[in-house]
Amino acid sequence: MTGASGLGSLGRVAAQQRLTAEQILQFDKLGSISLLYLTDIHAQLEPIYFREPSVNLGIGESAGQPPHLTDKAFRDYFKIAAGSADAYALTAEDFTQLAKNYGRMGGLDRIATLVKMIRAERGADNVLLLDGGDTWQGSWSSMQTKGQDMVDAMVKLGVDAMVGHWEFTLGADRVKEITDKAPFAFLAQNIRSLEWQEPVFAARKSYEKGGARIDVIGQAMPRTPIANPRWMIPDWEFGLREAELQKEVETARAEGADVVVLLSHNGFDIDKKLAGRVKGIDIILTAHTHDAVPDLVRVGDTVLVGAGSHGKFLARLDIEVRQKKVAGVRYKLMPVFSDAIAPDAEMKALVETIRAPFKAVLSREIARTESLLYRRGNFNGTFDDLICQAMMKERDTELALSPGFRWGGSLLPGDPITFEAIANATAITYPACYRTTMTGEQIKVMLEDVADNIFHPDPYFQAGGDMVRVGGLGYSIDVSKSMGSRITGLTHLASNKPIEAGKSYAISGWASVNQNVEGPPIWEVVEKYLSQVKTVRIEPNSSVRISGT
Repeated sequence: MTGASGLGSLGRVAAQQRLTAEQILQFDKLGSISLLYLTDIHAQLEPIYFREPSVNLGIGESAGQPPHLTDKAFRDYFKIAAGSADAYALTAEDFTQLAKNYGRMGGLDRIATLVKMIRAERGADNVLLLDGGDTWQGSWSSMQTKGQDMVDAMVKLGVDAMVGHWEFTLGADRVKEITDKAPFAFLAQNIRSLEWQEPVFAARKSYEKGGARIDVIGQAMPRTPIANPRWMIPDWEFGLREAELQKEVETARAEGADVVVLLSHNGFDIDKKLAGRVKGIDIILTAHTHDAVPDLVRVGDTVLVGAGSHGKFLARLDIEVRQKKVAGVRYKLMPVFSDAIAPDAEMKALVETIRAPFKAVLSREIARTESLLYRRGNFNGTFDDLICQAMMKERDTELALSPGFRWGGSLLPGDPITFEAIANATAITYPACYRTTMTGEQIKVMLEDVADNIFHPDPYFQAGGDMVRVGGLGYSIDVSKSMGSRITGLTHLASNKPIEAGKSYAISGWASVNQNVEGPPIWEVVEKYLSQVKTVRIEPNSSVRISGT
């Protein structure tokens, strides 16, 4: 295969305020097929700020390799200049100042502009647009419309196929209601009915593009019934299903596929291992772990693509096919700088229509922040710290637990904290903020279990999430250790005393996967807290001490 190209040198022109959509789209085209890919939008219709992680640890063979590089190490690896538009889009370095320089990113009306320009350049019949999932969840309007807002927007965008993960938290009946009617394919080779082991969704779909046959195989998030409520999808079984995937690839080839694409919500490290084990896949479009990687990652004859999240990027792959084989792939991760791209009129009108019924609720200002509020990172984010503070205060607990979710926009110092900002970080279909007790031993076992899901040395045993966020609690973690021995030094921060194994502690949390959990919705808890404090300042969190990297 021929080489790949990344973002390019956008920093200087952006700084001079001359960055345009044409420059973002600039591409040395190859072959006759263009594959466009976006993923993990999390229902963000409009441009937002989104800070990339400053901590993204890789374990074992993944240590120090993309996507497990951040800030200067990331820039050095991909030869990105400090302070450039590329650095702003792809790292957490100097995020607040660079955000002020370069503005918000994403917005489906801007993405629609780029997609239309590429279709005009290449010919619509030569372009395939794929969505990696986590699309229908993550905003107030998506929750209130049960995903219909995003379905309508993606139909307008012209998506050809997608896969799922958070989509399933709408419940099995709603997912089937949408997918049975949608003009796009919803693919999942790895979902079966529990009783009969029959496929629930189509595994694969073929497309004729640019004179070649492209077969797209879908892979849903394999641990969905563990990471999310099983009771919402009681009759479906997931899993990786590597052997079945291999058979699907072989069938696609036998039926005449020139290009085989895996549209996967496994997570980057799982897909990297899978690429070395399942033969015959040309391209893996990764999702779930929100990794924005400005170059192709190669495993044998397979290339992996990481296209970020929240609409910040649109990936383009040009594919050259010769003698019914992929002869070359050229790649560009296109940053969606909203100030540089004129919104598409049709998509802009649709977005405004979708948001109109919720506008008054979403724009309501609850408080102001003096700190950068962000979520993304292996261990903690300031927005998560805020949620934990709210739970401890409003639910009157010593400690708090907040799930290691990666979705939700960032707020700059001085920004208003609107209800929309709260909803973007909390809008799920199982939002109860519970109050319970746990012993010190139970807390340690829980933390060890979550840590093993993230830092297990075998990617196939990783869930691809981030650590549960903790309020009022400190601990040390050695990520190089094995299950049961990673977590030490549990400390009750308010008293600065060790957490006692046999002592019970009052704990608040949310997003329990159990059914019939009692408690107010988390967004009400956060709003009530913020309406009292009015001004938020989150100090740097050093309560988690990390080693073994």
